[in-house]
Amino acid sequence: MARFWVCVAGAGVFLAFLVLHSRFCGSPVLRNFTFAVSWRTEKSLYRLDVDWPKHPEYFTGTTFCVAVDSLNGLVYIGQRGDNIPKILVFTEDGYFLRAWNYTVDTPHGIFAASTLYEQSIWITDVGSDFMILWLHGENGTGPAKFNIPHSVTLDSAGRVWVADRGNKRIQVFDKDTGEWLGAWNNCFTEEGPSSVRFTPDGKYLIVAQLNLSRLSVVAAPPVGSIGECSVISTIQLADQVLPHLLEVDRKTGAVYVAEIGAKQVQKYVPLNSYVPAFGS
Repeated sequence: MARFWVCVAGAGVFLAFLVLHSRFCGSPVLRNFTFAVSWRTEKSLYRLDVDWPKHPEYFTGTTFCVAVDSLNGLVYIGQRGDNIPKILVFTEDGYFLRAWNYTVDTPHGIFAASTLYEQSIWITDVGSDFMILWLHGENGTGPAKFNIPHSVTLDSAGRVWVADRGNKRIQVFDKDTGEWLGAWNNCFTEEGPSSVRFTPDGKYLIVAQLNLSRLSVVAAPPVGSIGECSVISTIQLADQVLPHLLEVDRKTGAVYVAEIGAKQVQKYVPLNSYVPAFGS
């Protein structure tokens, strides 16, 4: 027992020596030690809203996608299954409003594009008549080639970010010309990204990794540079939750995650001291 307390005292003296040496001599040893400790005590940027939704029993299928109409305070969820409503509509507070099962067979993605004059919801099962401005679609591993392109988002600088899931990377393009601007792959060595969205302030990307059941908060690069991927924080979900697609509320910054393994959608609320909401 005496040896134990001698070891404890010795460790305390050693740490005190490091502090004094760093203070007066600029030793890099303590700086490295401090970095290691801060990495292990990473602060979370989000918390789970355990009260959302109020009635989870409406999730009766496999929840594949989610969209947020922040203008009208609505959350749309697409689910797959036989003889069930394919689209569910909730309020941002989690109250169920309505559901429908027509025009939709097997929803994969959903997007809300409402304006002050019109509510508009786009679902990937429904054909579109948009004019194609540019197209990249060849299968492969090189620049501007894809293997399961699974999610796409746009930043305020006019860059298109594509989750190239099978190639374990995010590729970036110019939205007007389609020019390839670069790629991130250093953050996705274990599993490719299945979904990507920007926070309202544009400072971070929220990235889902399906088979790892993980969400990552990644620092957004400055305009004119793609650089390397840098993970700021992670949210580790339970095994086999399988986050498929996610959406970020453009007003509140809340993150909604469609989980095909857990067959539910969960809501994560930002801690405002780290991730300011839109307009703050």
